[in-house]
Amino acid sequence: MAAKVLDGKALAARIRAGIADQAKALIAKGVQPGLAVVLVGENPASQVYVRNKSQACQEAGFKTFDHKLPAATSESDLLGLVSDLNRHRAVDGILVQLPLPDGIDAKRVLLAIDPAKDVDGFHPANLGRLLMGEPSFVPCTPFGIMKLIEEAGVTLSGAGAVVIGRSNIVGKPMAALLIGANATVTVCHSKTRDLPGVVRAADVVVAAVGRPHMVKGDWIKPGATVIDVGINRLPDGKLVGDVDYAPAAERAAAITPVPGGVGPMTIAMLLANTLESAKRRPAT
Repeated sequence: MAAKVLDGKALAARIRAGIADQAKALIAKGVQPGLAVVLVGENPASQVYVRNKSQACQEAGFKTFDHKLPAATSESDLLGLVSDLNRHRAVDGILVQLPLPDGIDAKRVLLAIDPAKDVDGFHPANLGRLLMGEPSFVPCTPFGIMKLIEEAGVTLSGAGAVVIGRSNIVGKPMAALLIGANATVTVCHSKTRDLPGVVRAADVVVAAVGRPHMVKGDWIKPGATVIDVGINRLPDGKLVGDVDYAPAAERAAAITPVPGGVGPMTIAMLLANTLESAKRRPAT
């Protein structure tokens, strides 16, 4: 039986439509959600991401503050811009697009963002609240994955979940969210022994390592839910995920495609976080 394809594009469109309706109501009260996006340098992938995020904001009725800086921008100048945006009353969210050029300490820049405007959910204050079970802003990709799992009708309580990858952006916050949903979570990485065996026992698999087709179809437990975060470009230009999709889909109950699975959800949840920040904006 073929797996149910978890259409992130369709779910994201429904979420974004709801956000646009809420934004309209907020604007009627005199508060227009505002997102500042900072791009340093001319990384082609980053330029595409920033363009998509800005377009999504405009479609939702948000005000955008785009700052495109040359690659030669100094760290001090970038920190100065972040400081200005922290004080800007019309800016509810600040997103500094990664990666940053060599010579700029990304960790220092992210730390400089006001946690109340950290709609990416990367600031240690927000990650700490997430680990405590009291989230403020949840990192957008894990947030979107939880919505996809919910859409699939998966019961996480008591389920065995495997997260492949331990980044601060996806792996670690993803594990925290799954734990919060009462799943039993194993986080795997390059030092994990018998990775195929660990994955074969999982009811839910989240693959976020950035290696094309690393997770083989016969690793998937029959009836499992598979979330593929990877976006990898092959030499022929084709985009594929971290999971070998076709054989995995023959065993899984539900699976995300690449593209069109997790990616659209990330932008939708960025809008959701920005909207929430606008709702919290102090009255003038």
